[in-house]
Amino acid sequence: MTERVLVIGAGPVGQTTALLLARRGVPVTVLDARAERDAVGSKAICQQRDVLDVWDSVGAGAAIAARGVTWTTARTFHRDRELFSTRFADRGRSVFPPFVNVSQCETEEILDAAIAAEPLVDVRWGHRVTSIEPGATGVAVGTAQGVVTGSYAVACPGARGDDVRTMLGLTFDGESFDDCFLICDIRTDLPGWETERRFYFDPEWNPGRQVLIHPCPDSTYRIDWQVPPEFDLAAEEASGGLDRRIRQVIGDGAYEVRWKSVYRFHSRVVDRMRVGRVLVAGDAAHLVSPFGARGLNSGVLDAENAAWKIAFVLRGWAPPGLLESYHDERHAAARENLEVTSATMRFLVPRTPAEARHRTDVLERAAADPDARALVDSGRLAEPFWYVDSPLTTPDPRRPFPGRPARGDVPVPAPGVLVPDCPVTGPAGRLRRLARTGVTVLVGPAAEVPVVAPPVTVHRIDDLDPTGLLSEALGARPEEYWVLRPDAHVAAVVTTIAALNTALGRVFAREEAYA
Repeated sequence: MTERVLVIGAGPVGQTTALLLARRGVPVTVLDARAERDAVGSKAICQQRDVLDVWDSVGAGAAIAARGVTWTTARTFHRDRELFSTRFADRGRSVFPPFVNVSQCETEEILDAAIAAEPLVDVRWGHRVTSIEPGATGVAVGTAQGVVTGSYAVACPGARGDDVRTMLGLTFDGESFDDCFLICDIRTDLPGWETERRFYFDPEWNPGRQVLIHPCPDSTYRIDWQVPPEFDLAAEEASGGLDRRIRQVIGDGAYEVRWKSVYRFHSRVVDRMRVGRVLVAGDAAHLVSPFGARGLNSGVLDAENAAWKIAFVLRGWAPPGLLESYHDERHAAARENLEVTSATMRFLVPRTPAEARHRTDVLERAAADPDARALVDSGRLAEPFWYVDSPLTTPDPRRPFPGRPARGDVPVPAPGVLVPDCPVTGPAGRLRRLARTGVTVLVGPAAEVPVVAPPVTVHRIDDLDPTGLLSEALGARPEEYWVLRPDAHVAAVVTTIAALNTALGRVFAREEAYA
């Protein structure tokens, strides 16, 4: 069986998976049922800083960020009164802004260009998957054109991946929300709104429901209106209601509707994200409401988690059991996202009189009461999942898990947490770029330098950053060793060579210590 990996689905998650595998020297075949790329609609638009970092590792992050619109402030209103605004922190010195808004179609176009320049990736359009058979030594995927084989497969066919889930014997439990959301991308001039996300609870122009407004490139704004279950877009347009609805937001200026659709949102997750040699990623594995931008962003982090682990197994650096940690980590991430976004939907769309009274009370108190302000839920924005409880993580009793940080803040570095980005000396130029080359050990000035072999590399913290910024961002102590995974998460912080070797063995899912 060839060491080629099969990727099912050529959306952003599949594209990212293919590029990350190729970057690690793994040949990839991408299978997509569509005859060609569908460039209609803008779909997911909000890309988070840490996801731009992932795309940066395959040469696409800077282009996506440059094409998008940067926003740094989230403003929240109740009726005609602003309740609060949030600005986003950066514990390190990232080159990327907290969020960039850009059409998914344009993101896909940039990733397609990166794939076209990558000889290890073969994209096959018009290949609808008819069967998936994980075996002891590989995976056989049936298509109308014949059977395609590979060592492993990553299934990311998107939200409509029912056939693939059925082939793999997966359940997809959860719930669907009754209220719908009308989404329009509108090109117009709204001075002062270009760098802000605005969320309105119960505005007079959508009484009893919500409106969300995001800036996009080319003077375009994504506007989401919560609408009742019986909403009829065609009837709304025919009656002039859509024009009136838009005018209530933008005023009398000229505008152009570039895309529109009506969605009903779902909260669902598969029971397993690994079926033998097949890993399931993105919307095929988990669906969440878009409030908080956790869909595509979480899917890209699925892709990174899957890619480095498959590559390490194929290179013989780790046993096949490492792949079980993909399910452990990313299923936990999916469940957290479901919990977070479902709580948001319950606040946006109360289902009981008690929930409705709670929301009304919170919103009426929030303008003057900071405690109430913290309870306003318009979507807790996308953030990486902490792998605190992962089997690959070595806990540090000096750095106990404090829980998720406050709104707009970032986690204190600790085992399981994505490391803050900082400038470093050498060709990588940045800490996360350095970390993504393999398994990285950062050594404090008072610690002995260990002997390692690829894919582990060792760097003195003082050599990487003579200014002290890196030590400050990490909160590193002179006697410590920091172990960073290939996805730039902290795996361990220890103080002895023996503890370091044990922690490294855990990162590789080995039963014995690293040697």
